[in-house]
Amino acid sequence: MQSPKDWLTPDALFMLQTIEEKGSFAAAARALNLVPSALTYRVRQLEDALDVLLFDRSARQARPTAAGQELLREAGRLLQDIDAVANRVKRVATGWEAVLTVAVDSIVSRPVVMDLCEAFLALNSPTRLRIRHEALSGTMAALTSGQADLVLGVAIEHHLSADIQHRVLGEVPFVFAVAPHHPLATAPEPLSDAQLAQHRMVAVADSVQRGSGMTIGLQGGQDVFTVPDVHSKLQAQLRGLGVGFLPQSLVAASVQQGLLVVKRTDRFRTGTVQAAWRDSRLSPAGHALLWWTSQLDKPTTRQALLSAH
Repeated sequence: MQSPKDWLTPDALFMLQTIEEKGSFAAAARALNLVPSALTYRVRQLEDALDVLLFDRSARQARPTAAGQELLREAGRLLQDIDAVANRVKRVATGWEAVLTVAVDSIVSRPVVMDLCEAFLALNSPTRLRIRHEALSGTMAALTSGQADLVLGVAIEHHLSADIQHRVLGEVPFVFAVAPHHPLATAPEPLSDAQLAQHRMVAVADSVQRGSGMTIGLQGGQDVFTVPDVHSKLQAQLRGLGVGFLPQSLVAASVQQGLLVVKRTDRFRTGTVQAAWRDSRLSPAGHALLWWTSQLDKPTTRQALLSAH
């Protein structure tokens, strides 16, 4: 007699993810190269095996039930675990990772990261490369949760497990910038916290998936406009949609062109930015990760990652 574990295969979990992503059985069937009736039959078999209803079929869209949502949450974790195991096995066999995932904080220069990607791909190694963008504590969380092998642009302020290595990329000075037409542009300096509290701040959303995340420079009850990354924050402040601290290197050109005005405040912000990765005796770094960390040994690379915006 077959048990639920016989039905909860990687293919079945991927099928459920595809249905949720596409929003309907018909669209999912096209994506999976199946006829709709075959897909529907497979889902019903899985539902019968688990004795639950996974999708609400009363509407035109396929919406997961509460049980379906729980299974989909676990499906993502299980498929990531399978990928991680395959990656470790590949690394043990050849020394090269099957996949290397690099999580990049929005404070890091994306053009420089692409330059490094270009150089790595020119090696023609067997490792597939993945880049993902994160912000604030979500960047480090990508490493600690196993979703990334290397993270660039993290602020490390807490105790790390013994298998996580890290190195300083550099110091990033921040400046308080406002659009020339913003009321604070002509206000006397230094700007006090009381003055700042009267105006909307632009804040980068923390990309961490669980927990409250991190907020920087906000005061209680202050109006805030939340954006996904530091580049969107720059665009918002150029338009006068709010104010806030930005990396000095990122705003230098806009300040020189008169598009932003730097104001002195009661606060001075600077941040130590680091890179981190996993490497231990029991699970040593593969060739791909070692190549990336060797690039971080170069002072010119570290400087470019934090300044070449």
